[in-house]
Amino acid sequence: MTTLQIVVLAIVQGLTEFLPISSSGHLVLVPYLVDWPDQGLAFDVAVHFGSLLAVCAFFRKDLLGLLRGGLQVVGGDIRTPQATMALGIALGTIPAAVAGLLFAGWIEANLRDPRIIVYTLAGYGILMALADRYAPRDKSISEVRIRDALVIGVAQALALVPGTSRSGITITAGRLLGFERQDAARFSFLLSAPVILLATVYKGAELILGDTAVPWGELALGVVVSAIVAYLSIEFFMRFVTRIGLAPFAIYRLMLAGLIVYVLA
Repeated sequence: MTTLQIVVLAIVQGLTEFLPISSSGHLVLVPYLVDWPDQGLAFDVAVHFGSLLAVCAFFRKDLLGLLRGGLQVVGGDIRTPQATMALGIALGTIPAAVAGLLFAGWIEANLRDPRIIVYTLAGYGILMALADRYAPRDKSISEVRIRDALVIGVAQALALVPGTSRSGITITAGRLLGFERQDAARFSFLLSAPVILLATVYKGAELILGDTAVPWGELALGVVVSAIVAYLSIEFFMRFVTRIGLAPFAIYRLMLAGLIVYVLA
């Protein structure tokens, strides 16, 4: 990969990971549209790790609270809000982790296709707009229950298919459950941390133990650029989501799907 390709794709990942427009879809589409070779899943995982670093930096206070809650769960106390949240994040991670172990290879081989992305971009974009417009907004993140976490976790597993958008589908699920926009986004971003970490560790182990030469310098550059851009992206989204809602992102998804159809025609 050239330095230009690494930087552009890392910026794309950082911008789109926490906006509900599908980072994985863009990481497939950009090389396709500019006639670059597919960068492969290893690079995708590296730039997602950059996004994880951004989450850890931006939500450091929340993550410390989750750590305290996790220790309370280990100690047998699940009555506090922090313990409930920690348990919910842990259980909500399971569906995506299991689905990733079972289907990640098949998805990489069969679904990294612009024609698939057309349907996921448009279909989930419409669902997101409808959920944001008509679902109630009467619950805060402090009211997350285990059932809510599991439902959002199952939604997160769907994001393995490119074009779905992990943040988009989990925020949509949160809105359907009645959470405020900003609280649905906060829970979505916190839920992303364990899944991205697991994917990074799993793929990193494959690279280290494999026989293929690993371009560690390229991956490291992607991580750094993605982390910086992702942090700024989170700050933007958390500041403006309450004010602007999700409709502009749904419109963007539909327009992008239309562009792909035009290019493929």
